[in-house]
Amino acid sequence: MKNNLVLIGFMGTGKSFLGNRLAAKLGCAFVDLDQKIEADCGMSIPDVFRLHGEEHFRRLERQAVAEVAERRGIVIATGGGTVKDSDNVKRLREHGLIVCLMCSVDKILERTAVKGERPVLDSRHQSDGDRRAAIEKLLNERQQFYAQADYTLDTTDWSPLKLVDSIIKFVRSREA
Repeated sequence: MKNNLVLIGFMGTGKSFLGNRLAAKLGCAFVDLDQKIEADCGMSIPDVFRLHGEEHFRRLERQAVAEVAERRGIVIATGGGTVKDSDNVKRLREHGLIVCLMCSVDKILERTAVKGERPVLDSRHQSDGDRRAAIEKLLNERQQFYAQADYTLDTTDWSPLKLVDSIIKFVRSREA
């Protein structure tokens, strides 16, 4: 794989899960941006939000994107809001193909059920008391950013092996 493969999409759509499997099947490195940020700053993402706020987190995220986007032939899983920053998208697209993972609101609710691990969702949920409404609102706000992908897949009723194969087929068709 000569280009990077960048997975974008809302939280709970399977970016980290599929990213790991894609990298293994492609024989390349995998970078989860959220894990990189946690390792670089020495604290969890929820702690970064709690102690320093979302703006600080987004600065750390921009730094992480700038670092990993320069690498070649890796699979990158972004955070759900990474694509809100046009510079992030520009950098990631420069050396990569962008694949967006989508799924139903019900499945997102199921996959993100643990409170305290999703600070953007948790803060929205606390403000209006309705987690479903918070997800729907965030999805609506981010749809225009997710639409920038080169390829989009629905992971609602996924078969991970089929999804991985579909993404690899797409990557190879673009590199041919």
